[in-house]
Amino acid sequence: MKGQRGNLRNLVIDKRWTLFLDRDGVINKKVENDYVKDWSQFDFIDGAIEALKVLGQIFGRMIIVTNQRGIGRGLMTDEDLALIHKNMMQVLGEKGVHIDRIYYCPHDFEKEVCNCRKPGIDLALRARKEFPEINFNKSVMVGDSIHDMQFGRAMGMLTVYINSACDDAAESDAIELADIQFKDLFDFAMAICDGDGESFHP
Repeated sequence: MKGQRGNLRNLVIDKRWTLFLDRDGVINKKVENDYVKDWSQFDFIDGAIEALKVLGQIFGRMIIVTNQRGIGRGLMTDEDLALIHKNMMQVLGEKGVHIDRIYYCPHDFEKEVCNCRKPGIDLALRARKEFPEINFNKSVMVGDSIHDMQFGRAMGMLTVYINSACDDAAESDAIELADIQFKDLFDFAMAICDGDGESFHP
């Protein structure tokens, strides 16, 4: 679909489709050279909540899949992450946004090998086990890293790369694997609504 980047006109996305989302860099701002270890560090990206509200009206399910290496490195705990996600879901719920599930990988790849750290596919398989109606060929993966794009490609999903810098040199390998790219989640949501992703051309 490389020739169709920035163009969603040929897709018919409806409630049969599932939206998979990375978290850091897509929904909330990344912390430079660190991890979001507690709620005080969690900061929604401008327009992300509005985007999720729109996307929730289009997709049948919305699922977050996130690598959380800070747990494996001992910088935070599963309980810390659970509290962050509880608060995040509460804010989203108050805004009319429903996230079906959050799946995460807690492992430090330098210490242990696993298949749940993206680009490993275990988080996607967990989602389908819980929601058997998920069809990966009718799914979209939105992320801001090459691992997100590899994860989506491995499962046959449409891959959407969030390139906030609108810079082709930022992560050229990720751009190469992406079917479509946008500068943020809000632009993607607007493109889905319009059937036109011309807000950002590589």
